[in-house]
Amino acid sequence: QVHVVESGGGLVQAGDSLTLSCAASGRTFSTVTVGWFRQAPGKEREFIAAITVLTWSGSSTYYAASVKGRFTIYRDNTKNTVYLQMNSLKPEDTAVYYCASDPRSTYYSEDYNYWGQGTQVTVSS
Repeated sequence: QVHVVESGGGLVQAGDSLTLSCAASGRTFSTVTVGWFRQAPGKEREFIAAITVLTWSGSSTYYAASVKGRFTIYRDNTKNTVYLQMNSLKPEDTAVYYCASDPRSTYYSEDYNYWGQGTQVTVSS
């Protein structure tokens, strides 16, 4: 049984940084693609970032245009955890952030099999 848990959300001011964590049980995260999504009130869930399976040449990372250059996704294999480092946060980054794994494709939420419960990120202006 795969269990995914996000943590690290909170209330911050515009320009601040925050790092979200996504820990897994029942799944070794280095063997699957892991993605971060977010959903703001009244909006659809959107892709934020993903990190692919770890191979001998490393992993690939992908970002939404809205966060590229500000957010970084990375993996700590010793902790079986994927992180989302968020810098230069903006009020429009306010949303519930979700971690998901085992997708059939990278960018579409419906293709991910396992989801966490989400963690709230609120950025005040």
